Amino acid sequence: MMIVELIDGDDFRHTLVDLGVLIPEGACPETCARMARRKYLEVGVPGLEVAVTELMAHSDVMLPSVRRAIEAHLLPMLALPRSS
Repeated sequence: MMIVELIDGDDFRHTLVDLGVLIPEGACPETCARMARRKYLEVGVPGLEVAVTELMAHSDVMLPSVRRAIEAHLLPMLALPRSS
């Protein structure tokens, strides 16, 4: 049996924090995406587009809540394609 580690809200939050987005511990994916979007629009977030592209390349192992948050708040702003 193969065990796959899912990309969850904590993984998503840590990715954004590593890019310099200040997000409170325990924030839901929706809050994480909204805060990343706000910072990106205010001052920019170097590496955000690459990080989102890499995350979406693994959408098959991403929790639906993380995928929905990225698709709703970050993909339209970054003009990246949605996953299928």
